[in-house]
Amino acid sequence: MQAIILAAGMGRRLGEYTQNNTKCMVEVNGQKLIDRLLAQLSQQPLKRIIIVVGYKGRELREYIQQQYQGRLNIEFAENPVYDKTNNIYSLALVKDKLQEDDTLLVESDLIFSDRLIPMIVECPYPNLALVAKYETWMDGTMVQLDEDGNIVNFISKEAFNYTEVDTYYKTVNLYKFDKTFLREKYVPFLEAYTKAVGLNEYYENVLRIISMLSGHELKGLPIGQEKWYEIDDKQDLDIAEALFADEQDVLRKYYGRYGGFWRFPQMLDFCYLVNPYFPSRRMKDELRANFDTLLTEYPSGMKVNTLLASKCFGVSEDYIVPGNGAAELIKVLMETQTGKTGFIRPTFEEYPNRYDKDSQVTFVPQNEDYRYTADDLMDFFGDKDIRQLMLINPDNPSGNFIAKADVLRLAAWCEEHGIRLIVDESFVDFSRDFATNSLLSDQTLEAYPHMAVMKSISKSYGVPGLRLGILASADKALIARIKKEVAIWNLNSFAEFFMQIYNKHEKDYVRACQKFVAERDSFEQQLRSVPFLRVMPTEANYFLCEVLPPYRASSIVVQMLKQFNILTRDCSGKTGLNPDKQYMRIAVRNHDDNTRLVEGLLKVKK
Repeated sequence: MQAIILAAGMGRRLGEYTQNNTKCMVEVNGQKLIDRLLAQLSQQPLKRIIIVVGYKGRELREYIQQQYQGRLNIEFAENPVYDKTNNIYSLALVKDKLQEDDTLLVESDLIFSDRLIPMIVECPYPNLALVAKYETWMDGTMVQLDEDGNIVNFISKEAFNYTEVDTYYKTVNLYKFDKTFLREKYVPFLEAYTKAVGLNEYYENVLRIISMLSGHELKGLPIGQEKWYEIDDKQDLDIAEALFADEQDVLRKYYGRYGGFWRFPQMLDFCYLVNPYFPSRRMKDELRANFDTLLTEYPSGMKVNTLLASKCFGVSEDYIVPGNGAAELIKVLMETQTGKTGFIRPTFEEYPNRYDKDSQVTFVPQNEDYRYTADDLMDFFGDKDIRQLMLINPDNPSGNFIAKADVLRLAAWCEEHGIRLIVDESFVDFSRDFATNSLLSDQTLEAYPHMAVMKSISKSYGVPGLRLGILASADKALIARIKKEVAIWNLNSFAEFFMQIYNKHEKDYVRACQKFVAERDSFEQQLRSVPFLRVMPTEANYFLCEVLPPYRASSIVVQMLKQFNILTRDCSGKTGLNPDKQYMRIAVRNHDDNTRLVEGLLKVKK
């Protein structure tokens, strides 16, 4: 068997990364793509490896000759018109060699699991394409398989139909052909196709014609959960670096993205915190039905969106301001405050990160579960001369919760002492008595006019992609000042429409919250079956867990990601947590996902 690598392309979409090198010389986590591929191929008993070069071909050839001379039998072919042709011409250049032996055909801009080449080599089918179930990031040739794994249709870009994606597989661009098929079928069709259609085409088009005329010549072998990526542009390179990061770097690569995990559709995300049961299907259908309009029309300005927020959340227009996510409002709010501010640690760091460090006064609960009460806060901050007190309720990551009556006692105490109480209740709808725990009402806000209430709609409403948050206070001057600070078009049309239609779906939201509370109780019992976790009580949609020795949180998180494609949060080292102990924060998802997580945890090694 031999291998042919197509490496003639220019890789224009990679910009500066391919100014001086061809694509396969680009590094992923410090290793060149060509080095990774040749190392994988070297594990097979190949008679030779033929590399078709073009753009920056001399540099690639010199590099390979220096690195692999005497180690691998490598031959080269050159495509001198790489800028005017496509990969069908590169393959046609080696058509004579193609017929001399069984062949592995692979494109040089791929990165994939070490298991893929053995998978295709060891499969008994002589003519085989590795394929992956369609995902949104995939581009290029798609195929459809019959129940016996035969490729029955090649889908061109022009014929791609989004209503049929459930039946699509993407070719991984790693093929195996036997020499009889190549000699009697593929090469003759290749010659005829290039003569009739031209050289600026793709070699898969020849396979498509053969599959149409000759029946079941080519099988497709799904790769399942095996990792691979095709690197065409900078975004692809960034994702590939996360997918194939080593254990020392993998968490930084994922955590540093701050979301966008829909780019990794096979991964279960137990880091980011949303309601698994809302929006309902009916609400999503209504959003879909209006997609074209919402995408192509401008959103309303602050005046209209304030009216919608008032209607949606039951607060007077003068008391509420909607934001492009709570993050926008947090930034503006913290920048408007002066003087000492009280913070409770551990906590959501966005608030203290937005405030002068020298003006922060920090309270840390002195117990192993990080529980605290309103009385604890009044006792601690009573003599600290603070101007603001920041309370996240339920708190993140501890899950500590102060009942509404006690929060109102704290608010009264703050009013008496001239302190602005800022309450972030983004997780309050996950609390057991969620229907009565919110502070969002005119009556409550007017009773404590210096109190401000923040709420991220992403969390409990399950719509982080909309970027929607609200801030409410009876302090009209504060609200008016913040409205002036944010952009007039700070919300997109989808967020605006969500507020317009929410009240029609409010009963579904209540049912979703009730369902969530029941699932959290069930998940807690499952987590308590994991012997190395000490699970702390919570009223939020996550659990803070102490990782018991000799286990370490970082090792568990890496194993869960590498072995089970599940991302969890290592909280060890977070300010306010005991630095001598190990901690994880685990989100609550739906029952099937939660069960899958626990099954993975039970298989983790020390």
